[in-house]
Amino acid sequence: MRNARLLTVTALAVATGALAVPASAAPGPPAGGLEIRPATVTPGSTVTVHTTACGSGGTAAGDASAVGAGPFALAPAAHQESREAAAGRFKVPPSAQPGTYEIVATCSGSGGSGAKGKRIAGDLVVTITSTAAAGERHQQLPRGHVKTGVGGALGPDPVQTAAGVAALAVAAAGGTWLLHRRARGDRI
Repeated sequence: MRNARLLTVTALAVATGALAVPASAAPGPPAGGLEIRPATVTPGSTVTVHTTACGSGGTAAGDASAVGAGPFALAPAAHQESREAAAGRFKVPPSAQPGTYEIVATCSGSGGSGAKGKRIAGDLVVTITSTAAAGERHQQLPRGHVKTGVGGALGPDPVQTAAGVAALAVAAAGGTWLLHRRARGDRI
């Protein structure tokens, strides 16, 4: 029941755009903050983190423990146009649950303007939907039967299951009736 509610809430949020953040919406690292690309991911995705808060040539120690990924390093970016940005990467564990997680970093390197020790944060949204190449959102649903080790002759169809239960009830009632007649001494 919990999974059904979670799927319904997630589908509603995606339909209204609450979970969708276009990649083009954020032109660069927020001043003094932590930019997370992509901001919305599925479990198992790789995430890139950027910041300019640590100053030119600054480094930072990142922490993605909230989502279960652990520590990661941010080093000065290799791009000419973003010399003041520090960047790092981490992988969201496949076991991550949907939700919003705070990713933090603490400036530690030789960045200017007294940035050492400065704590910066950004939000990462983990969903059960993936982004298709065309930019559309598709829901990933489980497929197949649950493998419990217990066979089933009727299958997962509720109509067939109800018919099977009804057949067993009729057989049990008939057996009880026959045993009752036999106990009374009635002949069949």
